[in-house]
Amino acid sequence: MEFTINSPIDMHLHLREGAMLERVTPLTSEHFSAAIIMPNLVPPVDNLERLLQYRQEIEAARGDDVFDPLMMLFFRQYSEAELLAAREHIFGIKLYPAGATTNSEAGVKALDEVEETFALMEKMGIPLMIHGETHGFVMDREKEFLPVYAKLAEKFPKLKITMEHITTRDAVELLDRYENLYATVTLHHLVITLNDVAGGLLNPHLFCKPIAKRPEDREALLQAALAGHPKLMFGSDSAPHPISKKECCGCAAGLFTAPVCLPTLVELFEQHDALGNLQAFVSGNAQRIHGFTPPAKTVKLEKIGMDMPARYGDVVPYRAGETLPWAVTDIS
Repeated sequence: MEFTINSPIDMHLHLREGAMLERVTPLTSEHFSAAIIMPNLVPPVDNLERLLQYRQEIEAARGDDVFDPLMMLFFRQYSEAELLAAREHIFGIKLYPAGATTNSEAGVKALDEVEETFALMEKMGIPLMIHGETHGFVMDREKEFLPVYAKLAEKFPKLKITMEHITTRDAVELLDRYENLYATVTLHHLVITLNDVAGGLLNPHLFCKPIAKRPEDREALLQAALAGHPKLMFGSDSAPHPISKKECCGCAAGLFTAPVCLPTLVELFEQHDALGNLQAFVSGNAQRIHGFTPPAKTVKLEKIGMDMPARYGDVVPYRAGETLPWAVTDIS
């Protein structure tokens, strides 16, 4: 059995820097046509010079792969001149509430103090992507942030807003209330719940932020993806950490899913007789919503089995050591 995907896009990807970037970039650039690159480095990617240098490093790491890194600025208060200079080089701007996740300490502390930048982005047609969590009880952080999305969508109706890596049924329901509100969802949030992370022995390699939620939340996300919801896009949030940062006290948040994204998505959609909607989820919706065309790439997968390695260097991938039913067999 075979299945073909055209120009898959990862709308949320972490590549890190240095040796880690060199190791993990090819694991995405081989399979994907493009990916939105997260800017929460240390220091953050919050100026044009740093952004252009980071893009050069990614392009060097991708080698000969046909792959477009879609660059993001880390949200801060920007002047109109800064945004005008950066506009042709960026896909959008990523907002992190201060301290909400990895390397987000420089994020926004008070949204009402940065509305001038929102207005400039709306005027210039620059998309806004948001890590939407409060600092409340860990299971409720996304739900508590949803009124912020609603407020922004109402106050800036021409600003294209993406709720990043949504994890709750409530977030899925919010999608249909505002024309300018969109969302990404990860592979792992379509599959796991909090029970997989901490229901038995703690599995640090499944710990992420936002944390996996309840079965009913996973079901709502899954049904929206399987149905080809027109405002929902795939974003892996693949976030590599060395074993020393995962198997330790103070475990870092993030799953490294890049090597298994497409095979596992095909497996998942096949199980639910929804392969006809996978193309929209991994590419078509993003192209239509954002009005861009990624580089042409055709990825063929076959149901021949693929043994996942236990490690990629010092990083443990999602589904490490498993045999996956599907494998990528040709890229053109």
